[in-house]
Amino acid sequence: MNKEILDTQATPRGWFGIKPKFLIGSVIIVGALLFLVVAGTLSSAQYYLSVEELYAKEPQMNDRQVRVTGAVVRDSIVYDSSQLHLTFSLADDQAAKSRTLKVEYFGPKPDLMLDEATAVVEGRLGQDGVFRADTLLLKCPTKYEDEQLLGSQGSSSIDIQ
Repeated sequence: MNKEILDTQATPRGWFGIKPKFLIGSVIIVGALLFLVVAGTLSSAQYYLSVEELYAKEPQMNDRQVRVTGAVVRDSIVYDSSQLHLTFSLADDQAAKSRTLKVEYFGPKPDLMLDEATAVVEGRLGQDGVFRADTLLLKCPTKYEDEQLLGSQGSSSIDIQ
């Protein structure tokens, strides 16, 4: 009989028959994981803009981490190898003479850093209008792809006599 009384006085169950302390613990764990996912996503999110878009949103973009792409303006590359200081200008289109963005980068000069190369810079636009890049990425020039394809086709052909 004592056993029957103990069975009827079992611990109370919450939603879906789960004990309250397990339910509360599960909610806390799920909430913490959700917070970490949202915080990580928001902190790594960056704007990806063209030069013109950056200037259109300039007041909002000052001192904000941003990613900008454009073509390196002809004859704008200045590199000081003793201080690893690289400056150049970016524009959306060389032919249209669009506005240019002066970029300052500290680090080794990439081998692909040439006039009219397509560059992607990550950093911050300063109050003085100079973009201070933390990261400089250069897209591989596509003008060499046709030459490489022609060269590889010619060398791979086999003459059978």
